Amino acid sequence: MNALSDGFLLVDSNWDFSQELVEHLQNVRSSQASNIIIAGDNTKQMLKMMFKEQIKDYCYCDFDNEISVSELASYLHRHHNIHAVLLYSLDYHLATEEQRFIFDSLHPHRFLIEQSPQGFQITKLHSQALINHLSCHPDTAGLPDPDLMLAKLTGLLCGKAKVAG
Repeated sequence: MNALSDGFLLVDSNWDFSQELVEHLQNVRSSQASNIIIAGDNTKQMLKMMFKEQIKDYCYCDFDNEISVSELASYLHRHHNIHAVLLYSLDYHLATEEQRFIFDSLHPHRFLIEQSPQGFQITKLHSQALINHLSCHPDTAGLPDPDLMLAKLTGLLCGKAKVAG
């Protein structure tokens, strides 16, 4: 299974970071359609990204509100096959216990992305995943191997067309 075929959920907790990440991905994958689904509370900016074809889809979500996150999970489960969640590393590490509960509930495979002057770096999040009403992909049996996804995402962020997996 191609880990990049369906979609990745990008939690838009920092608008500038999200914008730079999707622009980078668009530049690297100029001939391929985006497979990023973004969720956050900046609907106007997410809609602009959609029209620029920088993202596959967007959905409003207030990540401080469990009901909003549950509605997001329901929408994603019905309309998308999410392979992993991408989180801005700084926001995850600064999150409150309640916010981390929500982030850890979104999906079994979560990756932290950092931006440095050298580009973007991605690491697998090793905290315990919580499968519950906030999860957008509760069936872990059909998911690709997280280490293979990490290799492919790293290759994508570095601009390499293929990464051995």
